[in-house]
Amino acid sequence: QVQLVESGGGLVQAGGSLRLSCAASGSSLGIDSMGWYRQAPGTQRELVAIIISGGTTTYADSVKGRFTISRDSAKNTVYLQMNSLKPEDTAVYYCNLREVTPFSKYDYWGQGTQVTISS
Repeated sequence: QVQLVESGGGLVQAGGSLRLSCAASGSSLGIDSMGWYRQAPGTQRELVAIIISGGTTTYADSVKGRFTISRDSAKNTVYLQMNSLKPEDTAVYYCNLREVTPFSKYDYWGQGTQVTISS
């Protein structure tokens, strides 16, 4: 079982920055990737950024050049540095850990952290 605890959300003005953190605890059979998703009211949850076990990163087009995902493997923590924030970045941000074994795939989710960008 894996537990994910997010922190770092809040309210900032457009153009500002925030840094989200997600600490993973517990045991995993095999971490394939960690990442961030977001969900605004009335919309589906969408990918923001992920980092796979080999270090490759993927970003949503809407955040490329503004957001940076990184990880500290020693601390089992993944970060999302968000710069040049826009009102449309307002959402609940969820940390995700994907566990993959030869026999199964399972997604763990954090509780979510609210990010609100004022114009």
